[in-house]
Amino acid sequence: MNLFVAKLSDATTSEDLNDLFAEYGEVVSAKVIMDRETGSSKRFGFVEMKEDDAAQKAIKDLNECLFDNSPIVVKKARPKGEGRERSFGGGNRNQGQRRY
Repeated sequence: MNLFVAKLSDATTSEDLNDLFAEYGEVVSAKVIMDRETGSSKRFGFVEMKEDDAAQKAIKDLNECLFDNSPIVVKKARPKGEGRERSFGGGNRNQGQRRY
């Protein structure tokens, strides 16, 4: 099961995430997302756990707990492309303009 972890401390590393979730079961991967331009943490990450039961227990126990002096959020990750649709504005650029 893939988990979304948010509100991480700037100091939290992928290894820290791995160690935290490994207490609940086998971690397939753990990654803190970094900003490409600045190299600093975006303060969220993803953890993939092998067993769904272990992942559910981790969600229950770790959501809103204090980790690295930051109250983290842990929930099941939504598949890519699922969830809120993003609007980038723009629309029809000729809307409201007359063409001659």
